[in-house]
Amino acid sequence: MAAGGDATEIKEHFVLVHGAGHGAWCWFRLLPLLRGHGHRVSCVDLAGAAGSRVDPGTVRSFDEYTAPLVDLLAALPDGEKHGNKTNINIFPQVILVGHSAGGLSVTHAMHLFSDRIKQAIFIAAAMLPFGFETEEDIKDGIPDLSELGDVFDLSFGLGLDHPPTSVGLREEFQRRILYEQSPQEDCALASILLRPWPAALSAARFGNGKRSTIDKVRRVYITTAKDTMVKLEQQEGMIRRWPPIEVVAMDTDHSPFFSAPEQLFQLILKSL
Repeated sequence: MAAGGDATEIKEHFVLVHGAGHGAWCWFRLLPLLRGHGHRVSCVDLAGAAGSRVDPGTVRSFDEYTAPLVDLLAALPDGEKHGNKTNINIFPQVILVGHSAGGLSVTHAMHLFSDRIKQAIFIAAAMLPFGFETEEDIKDGIPDLSELGDVFDLSFGLGLDHPPTSVGLREEFQRRILYEQSPQEDCALASILLRPWPAALSAARFGNGKRSTIDKVRRVYITTAKDTMVKLEQQEGMIRRWPPIEVVAMDTDHSPFFSAPEQLFQLILKSL
């Protein structure tokens, strides 16, 4: 799903990357705000999301899961025309915005396309330079909801003698964990559109241990103080271990694109 305005009005190209279980649909409040300000916006459905037509239980690897974002960035024009010449060394750059587990896809893309990314914005997101490489990465980047009991439904597409193939958040826990401050209408929409996510997401690793490329990309982190899914101390742990150029605080639940879209919009603009 993509949206844009008159070419003369477009200022930036934002690529919005959803978190686990969500999809391009979750940006429906932020997208018109950015578009109304003259920006081009692309909203990606990662493999298994509601708009992807892929069964999340059939996605076997993180590379397969995040392929739609990689394909979008790879398809950007190779250069910009200047008069009668094309400079193949100048790439149109995008601003990646990743929410929650979408931060993994954003960082993976930074490894592959640093020359095409102007800035990366992480919203309560997994900001790990190489994915789940260490125990500290797992501690900070994977939600611990054990205090709430059994909140997940697991699917075993390869049989009960194999690891689960997909994970879903039970509907009765969705508001408490994801949307505690969000409008009831948005929670109702989410209860219809949320899908399980591929279990392979929890094994995401990338980058071959090299940070020189990704450290060229300007990073901004937006924290969410009332977050149950990715707790504030987890967010702060990732920030401390891989400091971004700027940290901006929101006093919201895990999903500020629902609970505070206008504030989120303004903070994104101020971060540019």
